[in-house]
Amino acid sequence: MATATTIVNAKVFDGTRSRDWTSVRFADGLITECSAAPATRDGDDVVDAGGGTVFPGLIDAHVHLVPGALAQSLAFGVTTVLDMFSKPDLVARAKEQAGSRPDVADVRSSGVGATAPDGHPSLMYAPFPTLTAADQAERFVAERIAAGSDYLKIISGTGGLWPSLDSGTVTALVTAAHARGLLVVAHVSSVAGVEEVVAAGVDVLAHVPVDAELGEALVGRMAEAGIAVGPTLATIENTLGEPGGAAVAGDPRLAGPLGEAWTRRLTSAAPGRRGRAMPPYTRAEENVRRLADAGITLLAGTDAPNPGTVFGASLHRELELLVRCGIGPARALAAATAEPARVFGLADRGRIAAGRRADLVLVSGDPLTDITATRAIERIWRGGTACDRRTFVASPAEAEQLDAFDAQVARAVAAVRERRSPFAPRRAR
Repeated sequence: MATATTIVNAKVFDGTRSRDWTSVRFADGLITECSAAPATRDGDDVVDAGGGTVFPGLIDAHVHLVPGALAQSLAFGVTTVLDMFSKPDLVARAKEQAGSRPDVADVRSSGVGATAPDGHPSLMYAPFPTLTAADQAERFVAERIAAGSDYLKIISGTGGLWPSLDSGTVTALVTAAHARGLLVVAHVSSVAGVEEVVAAGVDVLAHVPVDAELGEALVGRMAEAGIAVGPTLATIENTLGEPGGAAVAGDPRLAGPLGEAWTRRLTSAAPGRRGRAMPPYTRAEENVRRLADAGITLLAGTDAPNPGTVFGASLHRELELLVRCGIGPARALAAATAEPARVFGLADRGRIAAGRRADLVLVSGDPLTDITATRAIERIWRGGTACDRRTFVASPAEAEQLDAFDAQVARAVAAVRERRSPFAPRRAR
């Protein structure tokens, strides 16, 4: 039996709120006791938090897998990632890693998302299975389950820039997925896309639209339906010309495990001047504020490794951006712990409580008074195993695959610019 660990002299955020506990004990990968008094027993490995804060391991609710993603995520306290579109071979390798190594984050995945032939994101991932009609939905969902998908991703209409699924097919996919017990996540890039997928009955929206304001009636329908939203502000800010990547790279609390190579990736992806067709980033924050005011569940996700983001570090930026939307640090931190665990059915994590996985992060400050204190990481445990916060250095093979992914992203970005921004309003025809 492994030695138990007890954290003492800590503040504790349990995933939803601050508790009066000062001590958390765990053994064999699970939390065994949470207490206002020291829970230490003879033989325990004792960690003195020195007044710092313990919270559940972070969950990034929107990534796309590349080599090294899981290792880099864990170095920044992200103990679970939710992949939102990757091919089955890459997903299988990532899950094998997560199941056999304690030094990488855990992972769940949608696998290949549902889209039309030549639809988004074909420029980045083709070839992959697509569908053209509602009567293909049941087979498509069955194939995703057979390939190991944990939930279904649907790509909604993309403002006329790319071929897209019709509303009937979107609805049929939702029906087929729900019949098989799968949660449905929908990629949206416009308010019209939100209208479509809300009518179809999806469970989660990926991205917050910025082509227009989200209307009160639409937000009300989303709240009534219990739909959660992962805004991915960390990617949207870079897309709309804000220097979010540079802000991450410039924080000394992130610099150590980030390393020079990843810092260069963040700063080299710095956007140029915002184009005339692009809406202001403030519209994204305004729409998130409307969602928050309606009581809609928000999920923290980065959309890494899109330009200006990296795994793990950018989730701390996402938390900061959520707080800027006025939701408060506790709700922002819940958006990266308890809420994604609840929405995606990960009942063993996302909370600090006896019987839950010992996925824990200890920081030296108090993120409930300053959300950026999540970056001042002292210790990380994944399944009760202490993690070495070393800088992720890609192997030659991984570097080659990362470069290939960057080239695919560059082609997609160039195509979007050529066809016009996906965030810009379309002229009436």
